[in-house]
Amino acid sequence: MTDDRDDRELETPVIKVTDKRRFASLASDEGPAETAGPSEGSATVEGEEVADELTQARAEAQEYLTHLQRLQAEFDNYRKRVLREQTAAVELAAEPVIRRVLEVLDDFELALMAAEAEPDIERFLKGVELVYAKLIDALKAEGLERIEAEGAPFDPEHHEALMQTGDGDGEPHVAEVFRSGYTLRGRVLRPAGVRVERA
Repeated sequence: MTDDRDDRELETPVIKVTDKRRFASLASDEGPAETAGPSEGSATVEGEEVADELTQARAEAQEYLTHLQRLQAEFDNYRKRVLREQTAAVELAAEPVIRRVLEVLDDFELALMAAEAEPDIERFLKGVELVYAKLIDALKAEGLERIEAEGAPFDPEHHEALMQTGDGDGEPHVAEVFRSGYTLRGRVLRPAGVRVERA
């Protein structure tokens, strides 16, 4: 007797759950149910509201998709246009420099023709000096500057040590310039090739 009671106490009770929504949808699918009229009408109204919300949500989603596709196309066109403009800018960036250098080239041709016709060393030298000055002016106009190195303290950013002399312990300085260095708009284009000396 005691064992039966213990078995009953150990058994877990079964809880039955009924989903009323399922019965409401079945009732609307099967037609009129046995329930009263007001609940059937409210289920139809709720179904219509859900359908309206779904239609509205689909319309909004379509509108967002169309807007996104339009933005994507506009951005793609913008990217292509900027790429074309940048390519054209790079291609045309050298044009002003080339125009100035062409004038110098013309002067060089004239100097060579004059040297062939009448070999006068002094006039030829003077002509070459004038052409050289014109070339320097054209390049300065584009931001090219010569690095003044001779006698300056050695700076590895602006000077390249090609030779070193002197065994002193003093600060190194530039004793001689073998190759001129240049900066372009403040940035080192080519360091000066120099002989460094320690005092």
